[in-house]
Amino acid sequence: MTIEQKAEGSKLTLKVSGRLDTMTAPELESVIKENINGVEKLVLDFQDLEYISSAGLRVVLGARKAMGNGDSFVVCNLCSDVREIFDITGFSDIITIE
Repeated sequence: MTIEQKAEGSKLTLKVSGRLDTMTAPELESVIKENINGVEKLVLDFQDLEYISSAGLRVVLGARKAMGNGDSFVVCNLCSDVREIFDITGFSDIITIE
């Protein structure tokens, strides 16, 4: 997994590529925790994410909780396989997906 960071004012975009699973989820969680101070909008760009496990979903949920409700947290560019996991688990109902 690779994570590219792009800060634009108070907006932080993390582009995650590869697999977000038990082995890589702690890395994403650490990057979020280290960079979330002062961020008003957090975007997780999953354009190049091939797979997400329950460990990855836990990190996504933790990021949403840290950012609060509303439009301050967005997940975007889901491939069909990852989108299906979000739909099956109900994450599509509680997370803003663009």
